[in-house]
Amino acid sequence: MYRALADIVVIVHALFVAFVVLGGFVAWRWHRVVWVHLPAAAWGVALEFGGWVCPLTPLENALRARAGLAGYSGGFVEHYLMAWLYPVGLTPATQALLGALALAVNLAAYSLFVWRVRRRDPDR
Repeated sequence: MYRALADIVVIVHALFVAFVVLGGFVAWRWHRVVWVHLPAAAWGVALEFGGWVCPLTPLENALRARAGLAGYSGGFVEHYLMAWLYPVGLTPATQALLGALALAVNLAAYSLFVWRVRRRDPDR
């Protein structure tokens, strides 16, 4: 059971990372998503710039330990994504670059979002 819960945490974590990076584009379709996405994006970017570990990572490791499996060191991005993207591992500079990339994608998404809204309703 604990292994399944750990796997669910991984899925939720991956979806959260995707939402942090791409949620601004989701807001184009469903405007109310902005109120959930902005704090999530701020949290995700702050984690990357601060070099912190998301609380979901220790939760996953604790569940894996309860299941009798080995956890891992580092964070979710380092363990799952960086191993796939960059075989050498995560450095603070790379982590800052990922934070800047998430920030840039969201700034672009929201800039286009505001532009689209203003184009439709010039009085805003």
